[in-house]
Amino acid sequence: MHRHFSASIGLLLIGLLGHSATAHAQAAPQTPTGAARWSLDVGVGVDPSINGNVNSGAIGTINGQATALLPQSYGAVYGTGIQLRFGGGWAWKADSELRGVFTFQSADANLVRLGDIGPSSLYGQYSDYQSVALDLGFRRYVPVSDNKKLRAFGEATLGVGFIDAINVQLAAPQANVVFNETDFYDQTAAFTFGINAGVVFQVSEKVDLTAQMGLRHVSGLAEVDQLVGTGLETINNDSGRLTFPIVVGLRFRFK
Repeated sequence: MHRHFSASIGLLLIGLLGHSATAHAQAAPQTPTGAARWSLDVGVGVDPSINGNVNSGAIGTINGQATALLPQSYGAVYGTGIQLRFGGGWAWKADSELRGVFTFQSADANLVRLGDIGPSSLYGQYSDYQSVALDLGFRRYVPVSDNKKLRAFGEATLGVGFIDAINVQLAAPQANVVFNETDFYDQTAAFTFGINAGVVFQVSEKVDLTAQMGLRHVSGLAEVDQLVGTGLETINNDSGRLTFPIVVGLRFRFK
């Protein structure tokens, strides 16, 4: 599924960049926001997961009892979550912008059935997912129609995200056992990259309304060593995450 998303967004970005090059050759250069070369952005959105697991499946032992863990996706554990964005840009050329954006992500965890331990079902309550990231990128604007207030854009970003440690409390009701909170992942510095496409609509002399969607990848989380020798070490595999963020916001322009 995520391959189809990637192909669609990639084709859209190629089309935008190609159309922009043609328009640039036919028209006299103008800054994308008139005399304003600096901009400040704020936005909010949702961040549905496409793939990646909080934990992978594994078979081993916990407290000497045979344990089978089922894979748990980010979507199953954390749902869509929210994104809050704050950043800015500088109009490098007539239709090009260099950008820097801080992204805060937060999502509450659901109680999930992790698998089985001995004769009992095993349930897990994860701690909340929280991260802060700084992404640097390049954005290219293109006119959509004769309406000068509406423009489309494509952008690519690279950055680093800092993800809080993730813990989980385990319970086996049939065995009348509750395990102490378990450290699943340490605090992590993760690599991020993304591609986005969207539109900008001018609502006043210095304010724009923006809307965008795209793909964002966050690399794997930091593994812990407390499960070494239990057969459950593989639960930390495939913890990288691919999401489909949809964000709306406001853009303020300055000279």
